[in-house]
Amino acid sequence: MATINIRRDVKDSFYRYKMPRLISKIEGKGNGIKTVVPNMPEIARALARPPMYPTKFFGCELGAQVKCDAANDRYIVNGAHDADRLQQLLDVFITKFVLCQACQNPETDLVVGKDQVVWRACKACGQRSMVDMKHKLITFILKNPPNGGSGKKEKKSRKTPAVAVAAIPTTPLDGESPSMSAGQSEDEDFLTRRINAEAANLGDIQSAFADSLEESAAASGTILDGLTDNMKKLMVTGDDDDEDEEGDQGGNKYEAFGEWVVEHMKSASNDEIWAHAESLGVAGKHKALHVLVQTVFDANFAKQIPKRGELLIKFGTSEKHQRAVLGGVERLVGQTHPELMPKVAVILQMLYLADVIEEEPAVKWGSRPSKKYVNRETSKAVKGKAQPFFVWLAEAEEESEAEDE
Repeated sequence: MATINIRRDVKDSFYRYKMPRLISKIEGKGNGIKTVVPNMPEIARALARPPMYPTKFFGCELGAQVKCDAANDRYIVNGAHDADRLQQLLDVFITKFVLCQACQNPETDLVVGKDQVVWRACKACGQRSMVDMKHKLITFILKNPPNGGSGKKEKKSRKTPAVAVAAIPTTPLDGESPSMSAGQSEDEDFLTRRINAEAANLGDIQSAFADSLEESAAASGTILDGLTDNMKKLMVTGDDDDEDEEGDQGGNKYEAFGEWVVEHMKSASNDEIWAHAESLGVAGKHKALHVLVQTVFDANFAKQIPKRGELLIKFGTSEKHQRAVLGGVERLVGQTHPELMPKVAVILQMLYLADVIEEEPAVKWGSRPSKKYVNRETSKAVKGKAQPFFVWLAEAEEESEAEDE
């Protein structure tokens, strides 16, 4: 079967991303005439999209009915349509629903967000770009979301009130005290309100941490104002696998970025922070994301996630970027704001529900203590407090599998 470049504007014969050339076969006569695309499954596999998506796209563009018979691998568009015309429409589909908007790489996954927005998550550059939400195909995608296309487990069954985290008994690491107690869920009240907005049938969750929040807020200003030059330098250490920036010059950029964010964190918008990162040449870098987590958040971490979550996602969502986020959390909680230690599980849960981190990188991070970001004892303590989050993930996975069965 002849193959062509997925991006047909690329004439390089060694372009790595290929797909089969579309084949059309016209069947029937009169009002029953139809066009079958016999190699649609192979094309869809090359694009990492369900074959019914491009088929339905053809129907939307041509104003024709389509039939998707996955059991027999038959994908039909009513009417007579030649292969060249369908190939041109396939190019449009690739532009709108496959190619990364930032790097034009086709190695993307479709992700349906909690707000019913469809994103392309690029595995090459880590950028998330929104698809054309005005297209008629969007309705079909929302009704038939990609299975596993986001690289994540379905989160629907996991959006339970955060108070469930506090109720999960944990096994402390090496004799540590239990990671959560009944009086450590103030931030959970915010998460509950967020979840209630999405699921009206969830009950009200009572907060028990008003006093704790006030104390944390008062302490945050003092700690932030007293941030020393030495701490600013520590922000960019521990994440030494950045192949893009080497030596003192690269480190100075990140240090300058961290200092600017600390100075402007209370007033700067997400766009202003991103623009400054671009001016320093660190936008989208995972090490810059590591610095950002430590500077844009303070003792009110959980309350600030809804405001800053999209900014974290904009910097990148690859596994390396997610490790940088988790490392930033580990350093922020372990060194700058130890009063957040009891709330680590809730913070991780909110980052997960905001699509900032995914299950697999988080589980790898929490599997064992490491001295990459903090000393081993501090890492052990932080990850010990995070255990209720991982228990919640495991139980939600079991419930999801049971429901599927």
